[in-house]
Amino acid sequence: MTQPVRPHRNFYGRLKGKHLKQSQEGYLAEDLDALSPGSVDWDVNPDRNNLDLNTLFGGKSTWLEIGFGGGEHMVHQCGQNPDVGIIGCEPYINGVAMLLGKIRKAGVKNLAVYPGDVRDMFDVLPDASIDRAFLLYPDPWPKSRHHRRRFVTEEHLAPLARVLKPGSIFRVATDIPDYVRQTMQEVPKQPFEWTAEGPEDWRVPWDDWISTRYEQKALREDRTPHYMTFIRK
Repeated sequence: MTQPVRPHRNFYGRLKGKHLKQSQEGYLAEDLDALSPGSVDWDVNPDRNNLDLNTLFGGKSTWLEIGFGGGEHMVHQCGQNPDVGIIGCEPYINGVAMLLGKIRKAGVKNLAVYPGDVRDMFDVLPDASIDRAFLLYPDPWPKSRHHRRRFVTEEHLAPLARVLKPGSIFRVATDIPDYVRQTMQEVPKQPFEWTAEGPEDWRVPWDDWISTRYEQKALREDRTPHYMTFIRK
């Protein structure tokens, strides 16, 4: 019998920043395990068995947030959409701790948290299982030699297209002009179609948007946010 081969993936970026507050250490110790979506990491799921999303969210529509930062948007969407289950992936443990604190405060229940690389999540998501995906203010990797590290490359977009249902929505927000360029160049190479019909469709936030701390920093520094919406064909 052929043994499964662990995928080799370079990871770029921070996994942990400054020292966590005592309260945040408590959130991680007390809350994180209960919010697990299931067996994602190779060490506990080497056969890469798919997650059972029907059991996880009781048959609700499932959304995916890729890199949720401090968690403002994810908690907001959970509160606005109690009939939806949202999986959030974020390898930066400080951001995970911030999210857990917001979850306690908001009291939302319809979510799952994976503190790791979304590529591992893609490995265990069934085909056409996700109804909406968010990529909000991703790491811009501004140097040209680092552009291949950006999410908007085939390595990430192809598996994302696989797990999204036909007709589902993929939202991208960024304040970096060259990230906009690469997004518009690379996303349509996969089965995605840009929905914009005029400038307001990428200049104006979505109706259900909440401005994150990353966006507020961008606005303070006079950078212009772009809001791009694609449909999985």
